[in-house]
Amino acid sequence: MVQLEGSLVTIDAMGTQKAIAKQITDGPADYVLALKANHKNLCKAVVAYVAEQMTNGFTNSGTRQHATYETSHGRKESRLNIQMPAPKDLPGRKYWRGIKTIGVAMRTYIQAGKETVSTRYDISSLPVSVKRFAHAVRQHWAIENTCHWTQGHTFREDESRIANVQLREKFASLNCFGLSLFKPHPAKNGTVMKRRSCDWNDAFPLKTLLGTKE
Repeated sequence: MVQLEGSLVTIDAMGTQKAIAKQITDGPADYVLALKANHKNLCKAVVAYVAEQMTNGFTNSGTRQHATYETSHGRKESRLNIQMPAPKDLPGRKYWRGIKTIGVAMRTYIQAGKETVSTRYDISSLPVSVKRFAHAVRQHWAIENTCHWTQGHTFREDESRIANVQLREKFASLNCFGLSLFKPHPAKNGTVMKRRSCDWNDAFPLKTLLGTKE
């Protein structure tokens, strides 16, 4: 039901499915799909191919790289994005509609002396355009951090014991609506405290609806 034409769709590993890739390209649209253990053989093959090309200095593979460095709020962050044409002998390639490239995004940040590294491997219908790939992955991480994680943290959705599918969807919609009210509210306390304030103070729910402190 989503209008996909001309879009670039990014999905976590759970949504990396052959039928979804086909549906996106039929849109017509492009995709960047994350790889994890749910496609074990494909993921291992992509990781091994990237490692092989890295060992060879990325010669004769059509590889492009894009690196960025940032410092903000006491945190140093670096991102390295690598994109290359998908090898023709990639296991199961013929089943993935539109696949053209594979990519890896490595993010390293240091805060309070602690280093954290995260790596994401992807398959994509995009041609080699590493800056566009990098932008897509970064936007995906931004959505994850500012929406999905915040919603789970505020409403503790991961701890939900609601078994009925339709009821889960209704509560998820209500949580999204609540988050859309809490975020722009001018109070300085976080979304968790704003949610609790709705329980503690009968007047606070109306304040969130009106977007006022008083």
